[in-house]
Amino acid sequence: MEADELLVLVAGGDQKAFEELYGLVSGPVFGLVRRVVRDPAQSEEVAQEVLLELWRSAARFDPGRGSALSWVLTLAHRRAVDRVRSARAAGEREQREARRAHHPAFDQVSEEVEAGLEREWVRRCLDRLTALQRQSVTLAYYDGYTYREVAERLSLPLGTVKTRMRDGLTQLRKCLGGVA
Repeated sequence: MEADELLVLVAGGDQKAFEELYGLVSGPVFGLVRRVVRDPAQSEEVAQEVLLELWRSAARFDPGRGSALSWVLTLAHRRAVDRVRSARAAGEREQREARRAHHPAFDQVSEEVEAGLEREWVRRCLDRLTALQRQSVTLAYYDGYTYREVAERLSLPLGTVKTRMRDGLTQLRKCLGGVA
């Protein structure tokens, strides 16, 4: 009997037909899975999963869309690819966990102290700017205004604001040691 006929019988719950179908497709299924998964033990496991799925979902087979062997091998390929993706994702998770384990713990106190020192350093550098530069930089970088909005707010031409900003930022960069 052909695989197509056997699969239709399996869909009706025929165990004898499944045994015969198993004999026909188990070799090609394992071969395909083995080429995708590569690991022999995992390949056997995936092939068994495919054949179990074949028993459970035989009723979904549509002979009008292709042969039974093509349908079974499509199931096998999808399951094998899923296994490879799952293994890869698990490996990536393990690597991330290993990297996290090797990083020193986050020290919130030292981070807050460092951030406070940096804020103080920036404040001192801002104090060295002219009042007009400081006002422009503060509006743009602390209050979030665009250069055009800063110009409107200060009733100045856009070019003047851009010049103040450029000069102010140059001074800040020098004061902060090239960090800004």
